[in-house]
Amino acid sequence: MVALVQRVSEAAVEIDGAPVGAIEHGLLILLGVHEDDTRTESAWCAEKCARLRVFPDADGKMDESLLDTGGDALVVPQFTLYGDTSVGNRPSFTEAAPPDRADRLYEHFVRELEGHLGQDVPTGEFGAMMDVRLTNDGPVTLWVERRADE
Repeated sequence: MVALVQRVSEAAVEIDGAPVGAIEHGLLILLGVHEDDTRTESAWCAEKCARLRVFPDADGKMDESLLDTGGDALVVPQFTLYGDTSVGNRPSFTEAAPPDRADRLYEHFVRELEGHLGQDVPTGEFGAMMDVRLTNDGPVTLWVERRADE
């Protein structure tokens, strides 16, 4: 499982022009599910995102997490994170989990993250064409990945 995590001052997701989720200060998490992922990887990634110390403390050092700041998270499914561009010019998505399993693990990730944060987490919609807007704060963007064989 991979989470592309971006510290944002604001982020929003829309489907067909209608807002479905938005946050202010917090993390936008684009989530990709690998074909070998299980609930173990999902739980690990959710906890890592909740505890990731990417927000400045009183001294300006990146040393606080969403748990410390009370910030929000917005989670958007993005199977294209597992696009393989090593051969040819068209990405291959064979490493991405099949949609039914990916959706279940995506929902599991969201529930786990909500449990860690103690609040509802707005989300995009699995399988939908979405418009995502964000203002990256920093910028701070991190790749958080956990493979099933680790």
